[in-house]
Amino acid sequence: MKFRNPPVNSLSLEFLTEFVISLEKLENEKTFRGVILTSDLPGIFSAGLDLREMYGRNPAHYAEFWKAVQELWLRLYMSKLMLVSAINGASPAGGCLIALTSDYRIMADNPKYIIGLNESLLGIIAPFWLKDTFVNTIGHRAAERALQLGMLFPPAEALKVGVVDEVVPEDQIHSKARSVMAQWLALEQVASLYMHEKESTDVENVANHSRQLTKSMMRKATADKLIKQREADIQNVVSFISQDSIQKSLHVYLKKLKQKRG
Repeated sequence: MKFRNPPVNSLSLEFLTEFVISLEKLENEKTFRGVILTSDLPGIFSAGLDLREMYGRNPAHYAEFWKAVQELWLRLYMSKLMLVSAINGASPAGGCLIALTSDYRIMADNPKYIIGLNESLLGIIAPFWLKDTFVNTIGHRAAERALQLGMLFPPAEALKVGVVDEVVPEDQIHSKARSVMAQWLALEQVASLYMHEKESTDVENVANHSRQLTKSMMRKATADKLIKQREADIQNVVSFISQDSIQKSLHVYLKKLKQKRG
């Protein structure tokens, strides 16, 4: 799946909705067992949430938008598919969210590309379920420091702290992603050693199912925490971003962003 929402693959309400629908279609098609997530725009994986969806709108819109953000995270984080992120550009905030949900993250070795959760620099905070995902990935102390400071890591540092699993030359990122995908899905071949008397399709189904169950076991508690508090999380976010101080902060940031691009 290649993201293409110029100029920076912002996660708008429309983009989030289409993303989830596309993922559902792939999950419902049994011939697909894995997906490589990457960008079709040079130098940018995803700049994160489209802050225009959180500024100057009414509470009902904020609620609809945040529910779509939750849905994307839940669908990706608990996907039955094997997900590999081929991070071929900058990936702050919501871009990092997408990467963190993947089973394996590969980043292009370009010092201009950064990844991390920089919400605190924008005057907002990462939701608890994204914080939990970050903690699960890089550990409590590293996550605490990075979240408070809004740290964005270049490839080498991202690898060192564990935000990504591998850094490769930029021209090799897609071939490496396909190679990793093949390695993970080779589980069926291992299973066949123990189930050689079965039909090959049965072997693949059982092996793939065992991987899915293991993934679910590892991630279910984190996902359930959001599912149980989903409406409260929406209301908290709506209340927070509706504050005059937050709206003013977003106004200033969006104005600077427009000037920078203009």
